[in-house]
Amino acid sequence: MGRKPGAERTYTLTVPAPADMGYDVNSVPEDSPMEIELRLEAIMEGVLATGTISARAVGECVRCLDPIDERVVVGFQELYLYEAPSDPEEAEEEEFVLEDDLLDLETVLRDAVVLALPHNPLCGPECPGLCPECGARLADDPDHTHGEAIDPRWATLSQLAEQPVPPADQTGSDITSDDSKE
Repeated sequence: MGRKPGAERTYTLTVPAPADMGYDVNSVPEDSPMEIELRLEAIMEGVLATGTISARAVGECVRCLDPIDERVVVGFQELYLYEAPSDPEEAEEEEFVLEDDLLDLETVLRDAVVLALPHNPLCGPECPGLCPECGARLADDPDHTHGEAIDPRWATLSQLAEQPVPPADQTGSDITSDDSKE
């Protein structure tokens, strides 16, 4: 493109996804195809890269652990400077600089896609999840119950109620026999 402000080029690319593009529960698989529509515009300071990326994200629902496979479409825009700022105080935290008139989109694309992925992906907005007691999938059995919950403070008392009680005449005879020995 040279350094001619106003020059513009558009590209449609399909590239393999780099590694580590996502989170533990939701990510774009490595080497899966990513479609990129890219427009490069030369301006006074550098090249403005604008576009959209479309990729397939896979993961699992955080409530019911069902697999999720969905399409993610994200827009991005970044300025690549012709030269790095000479004054370090002028430089912002993360500025991108052209290297031999080449620009590297990987960091920009990774940031755009990872920020667009939900941290807690769901298979559906109404996903009831799993039973906290037995792990049964509640979407399969919406009427799933375990009976009335017992307050843990009374659990020991209920165990005492389940123990067999000796007959009353046995305990009385033991007491009388002890008295006769004296």
